[in-house]
Amino acid sequence: MRLSGSDILVRTLIEQGCTTVFGYPGGQILDVYDSLYKYGDEIKHVLTAHEQGAAHAADGYARTTGEVGVVISTSGPGATNLVTGIATAYLDSVPMVAVCGNVPTTQIGTDSFQEIDITGITLPITKHNYFVSDVSDLADVIREAFCLAKSGRPGPVLIDIPKDVQSAVGEYFPSEKVSKAEPFAAKDIRIDEAAACINSSERPCIYFGGGVLASDATDELIQLADKLDSPIACSMMGLSVLPTNHPRFLGMEGMHGRYSASKVMCMADCIIALGVRFSDRATGNVEKFAQSAKVVHIDIDGSELSKNVMASHGLRGDIKETLKKLLPLLNKKELLQWQKEINAVKIAETELADNRSGLTPANVLKRLNKRLTANTAVATDVGQHQLWAAQSLKFDSSRRFLTSGGLGTMGYGLGAAIGAAYGTGERSVLITGDGSFGMNLNELATAVSYNVPLVVLIMNNGALGMVRQWQKLFFDKRYSQSTLDRKTDFVQVAKAFGADGCAVFTEEELENALDSAFASNCVYVIDCAVDKDELVMPMLVPGGSLDEIIVKEGK
Repeated sequence: MRLSGSDILVRTLIEQGCTTVFGYPGGQILDVYDSLYKYGDEIKHVLTAHEQGAAHAADGYARTTGEVGVVISTSGPGATNLVTGIATAYLDSVPMVAVCGNVPTTQIGTDSFQEIDITGITLPITKHNYFVSDVSDLADVIREAFCLAKSGRPGPVLIDIPKDVQSAVGEYFPSEKVSKAEPFAAKDIRIDEAAACINSSERPCIYFGGGVLASDATDELIQLADKLDSPIACSMMGLSVLPTNHPRFLGMEGMHGRYSASKVMCMADCIIALGVRFSDRATGNVEKFAQSAKVVHIDIDGSELSKNVMASHGLRGDIKETLKKLLPLLNKKELLQWQKEINAVKIAETELADNRSGLTPANVLKRLNKRLTANTAVATDVGQHQLWAAQSLKFDSSRRFLTSGGLGTMGYGLGAAIGAAYGTGERSVLITGDGSFGMNLNELATAVSYNVPLVVLIMNNGALGMVRQWQKLFFDKRYSQSTLDRKTDFVQVAKAFGADGCAVFTEEELENALDSAFASNCVYVIDCAVDKDELVMPMLVPGGSLDEIIVKEGK
C-alpha cells in the first residue's frame, strides 16, 4: 500500500509492537504527529513537559519492560534536548529508538531555522544512527534500528527524518516484528580454559551487572553460584536482577557498595564477572583491585574484556549461552572454610548498621520498603539518595530498579518513573533529592495530566549532598556552592501542578505520609527533611582500593 513517510513510520512502529511513545511536537515533525493522531487507537503518545523528560520516560519504559523505548522530537533544540537522555541510555545499555524530524533535504546544510546535525552530535552516544533521505528506505531503517537497539549489548539508536521525507509517498509492505540477533556463546576453547581456572579456585566470587538481565541469564547465574558454593555481588546496574533476600547475594559492591560485597571481592581468588564493565566506581584504584584474584570475564561486548581490569580469561559471548556451556564443565564445590570467612564479614557488616532513631536515611527507606510490592518500580535520581537506595531497597522482581549508573544524570528519575508506570501498569516510586528534583520537576505536569500513579519521596537536606560529603571529608569542609537552602516549597509546587503532598520532619509524620501517598489516586509528593551532614557509608577514599573502605567518618 502507498502511504506517506509519516504514516509508514507510525505503521512500522505499531508493526514492531510499540504501543506507547513519548515525545514533544514541533514544526519539523508535524507530519508524524498528524499520523500519530490518525492511528491513535493503536499507539499511545505521552506528551511530556520537555524532550529530556521524554527521553528518560522512554528509558524507564524500556528498563521495566525489556522492550525498545521510543521517543520522538522535532529538529534543532528539540533534538538536542534528547542528548542527555540518549547518553544516559547509552552508558546503561538501554534499548531505545529516538526519532527526530529535520528540515527538508533541500535545506540541509543551509543553516535554516532549527536545522542541526543531530546524527553528528549523537554519533558517540548511539549504537548507530540514520539520516533517511529516501522514503522508500524508511520502513527498513526503522526495523533495523529496533533490531540493533535490542541485539547484543542493547543501546540507543537515532533516526533523523527530514520533513519532505515524512510527507513523501512510498510503498509500505507490512512485515513481522524483528527479533534480536541470534545470541552466540564464547568459543569452546575459551570456555574450557575458564572452567579449568574456576575449578582450581577455593574462594570464588561471582560479580554481575546489567548484562545478566539483558541476556535473561538469572537462572544460569543462580545455578553457577550453587555449583561453586559462591557468594554473589553486583554492580549498580545489577540491582533487582536477583531477589535481595537470596541467601548468596551480598548486594552492590564498589565505592559506596555494601561492606560485605566489597570485602568479599577483595578476599576472592577467582572473580567470575558477568556482564559488567569494571568502572572506576566499582574498582577504586584499578592497580590495587583484587590483586590475589584471577578474573574470568564474560561479556557480549568484546571491547569490555580487559579494558579496565586485566582478565585472566576473557570470553566474548552471550552470558546465557556461554554459561549453558560452562556449567557442565564445572566441579560441584562445598567450600566450608570460604563460607566461614564470608559469614564473618557479614557479621562485621551487621555491627556497622545504622540503628539510630529519627528521620535517618536508613529509617526512611526501611519504611518505604514496607510499602513496595513485588511489581513496584523504583526510580532514583543521582546523589546520596541514589546510593542509600541502592544499599537499602528490597526487591523481589527483576527490572524494578531504575537509576542512571553510568552517566550519573541528575534529573533522570521523574521521567523514568513516569515511563516505568506505563511499563508496569502500576504505581511507581521516585526517590530523589532536592537538588536533582529541582532539575526536571516540570514533569510533574506530565504525571498529573495523565493521572500517572506515582509517589515522589524527596530526601531534602538543603544541599547537593554528595558534593557536600566530598567537601566535608576531602576539602576541609569548604562547602563551595553545595549548600542550597532554597526557599522552594516543594509541596506547594506539587499542588500548583495539581498533585498532592506534604512535608515530614518525624518518623511518625513519614508513616502517615506514606500511608496517604500509597492510598492516593493521584501524584503524591513527600518532602522529607534529612540532615545535611548525613553521609553515605561505606565509601572509598579518592584513589583508594576496596580494602581501604571508610565505614564511618574518620575511620
